[in-house]
Amino acid sequence: MLTATQHKTLTFIRRYLKRRGYAPSLDEIAEGIGITSKGTAHRHVQALAEAGRIRLIAGRKRGIALVEEEEASKLSLPLLGAIAAGSPIEAIAGQDRLDLADYLLGDNRYALQVKGDSMIDIGILDGDLVIIERCDTADDHAIVVALIDDEEATLKRLKRLKSGRIKLIAENPDIPPMIYAAKRVRIQGVLVGQLRRYE
Repeated sequence: MLTATQHKTLTFIRRYLKRRGYAPSLDEIAEGIGITSKGTAHRHVQALAEAGRIRLIAGRKRGIALVEEEEASKLSLPLLGAIAAGSPIEAIAGQDRLDLADYLLGDNRYALQVKGDSMIDIGILDGDLVIIERCDTADDHAIVVALIDDEEATLKRLKRLKSGRIKLIAENPDIPPMIYAAKRVRIQGVLVGQLRRYE
């Protein structure tokens, strides 16, 4: 737990880094949080480092890095532009970063490893990882994790029939759809992403 002054110090450091692109000195921190003692500012900075909120870089006057930004950068990749999967296009370098956390992470998300080939026609292969957003309802035609009879879970496309029954549709013409009474099927989540590693 941080004290009120430590919170104030962290907020000042965060804002300073955002505005200037480099860390404040101890004198600037002291002035920024309304104290006169550089030694007191140093104690607050040390406490933030011990709490794991900042990292101190030895030998540098402005040697402070925010741990939260370092962690966030581990979850991003350079987004260098677009590439054609059809006709070639001009390669244009980009300057953005792709934040993987926006695509994959969330309090309500989880991952599952796919076993089998029932979804191959939409590019979900055996061994792929799928990212699921937890929910208990879904629109027709959504790809869902469906729990059948509270025992077996499957990844399929959802279709509600006029009869009130549920049709779970594979994306593989060799696998027939499965039809169940609605009370036998519970939606556990919807597909929001997919991962595959090539080595």
